[in-house]
Amino acid sequence: MSPLVAGFSSLLDPTVLSCIALGAVLGMLVGAFPGITATMAVALASGFTLTLDPLPGLAVLLTIYVSSNFGDRVPAILVNTPGTPASIATTFDGYAMAQQGKAGLALTSSAFASAVGTFAGLLLLMFAAIPLSRLALQFGPAEMFALVVFGLTMMIGVSGGRVVKGLMAGAFGLLLGAVGRDPITGDLRFTFGLVELSDGVPFIAAIIGLFGIAEVFDQIITHRSGSSAAPITQFGKWFPTRADWRTMLKPLAVGSGVGGVVGVVPATGGDIAGILAWDQARRVSAHPEKFGKGSLEGLTAADTASNATLGGSTTTSLALGIPGDSVMAVMIGSMIVWGIQPGPSLFTRNPELVYSIAGIMIVATLLALGLSLLRMRSVAKLLDLPRHFLWTIILIFCMVGTYAVNNSIFDVGVMLLFGLVGLFMRRFSIPAGPVVLGLLLGKLAESNLRRALEIGGVSNILTSPIAVAILAVSLLALVLPALRAMRQRRRTTPATPVAE
Repeated sequence: MSPLVAGFSSLLDPTVLSCIALGAVLGMLVGAFPGITATMAVALASGFTLTLDPLPGLAVLLTIYVSSNFGDRVPAILVNTPGTPASIATTFDGYAMAQQGKAGLALTSSAFASAVGTFAGLLLLMFAAIPLSRLALQFGPAEMFALVVFGLTMMIGVSGGRVVKGLMAGAFGLLLGAVGRDPITGDLRFTFGLVELSDGVPFIAAIIGLFGIAEVFDQIITHRSGSSAAPITQFGKWFPTRADWRTMLKPLAVGSGVGGVVGVVPATGGDIAGILAWDQARRVSAHPEKFGKGSLEGLTAADTASNATLGGSTTTSLALGIPGDSVMAVMIGSMIVWGIQPGPSLFTRNPELVYSIAGIMIVATLLALGLSLLRMRSVAKLLDLPRHFLWTIILIFCMVGTYAVNNSIFDVGVMLLFGLVGLFMRRFSIPAGPVVLGLLLGKLAESNLRRALEIGGVSNILTSPIAVAILAVSLLALVLPALRAMRQRRRTTPATPVAE
């Protein structure tokens, strides 16, 4: 029996199917509650699954991993609060669509895009695991620094046309990323004597504050001033039309490509992929001015990319033994306890397990898609509540979810503080996306740059073909929009008449 057939046939075990169903329900709930991340859910579940056989245990953990990336789109679209970090970019256009009476289309399109992205990522796991893992293996400090620089160039893209304010927000994010231990020496810096900041600014608390709490504060203030915006009561159509599908085709392709590449690179994830794909889709779109204002293209690209990283991250974890993201770090720990050693030898010693893992993720994706589409209309009940009840529920979930990450009241305080910061930024039209990007990539950029310089100085970067190529693309990403804008201004500026 071939490894492919053996791997997929093992999924016919009723115990495995039951574990997949359990994981799907848990994952959807995890994603729907802001602040409760897939990493935390998988870490908690791993303690119980270690009593199971390896395959049923992996079925629970992998399905939570997959389905949480479907459930987290609901709060991101309806209340502008990312359910998990992977849905940060979903808020850029999803919430705006909901405000326009297109919440149904946004929820359904997001579910389909998430499914397409997951399947695209799984193609990497099934057919390109070894070649892609070899490419990722070549990424040393110089190459990783270049890749992070490319990510940082996206600050301009996620600034919504407010370049100066976007760069200011990005610089603030980079400063936040410097808080905590020095990545090389381990010395504490910018912690102001607070032990809680030794590991840096709590990321989950920061993003929940910037996006969720700031939105609630803004609605409360607006409501009290008597100029409250109309609540989201119109879901509109639920399923994309043929014209919508045509609109979604290009961003589906962009998101799949970006998410697949980003997912293979260790230490990255759906949050970074979603932001990058959103910006790349904006660059190739015929209507870039709609991005950030309720663009179906932007929503599709972001959700496709963030889910496409799942397959790439699993590929890196299984082929190299290097966790592709924080969830896979927990997963690798569980596999080692089960006596499974991820790495290149896994593909030769136990190839059927690799196909079983891919099969579990395929079934989990189909099940999560079905649950997403079936429960869509029940989501409208959230909006039947009076606004102050909804604000209270969101605040409670955000506080409980943030506290549960580290069991820390300090994190809750950080969340509320960033809620005030986010409110300030909203009032002065400063985009929050660059702050998140700087916080995500700041420490990664610094640590890899310093390691590269310690290994061989500047020449270590300039002599790496991969690093040079990525840096060149980064430069083009900065220069081309400026050149395009200059060219557009020349075309629209009327010619000065020549005096006779």
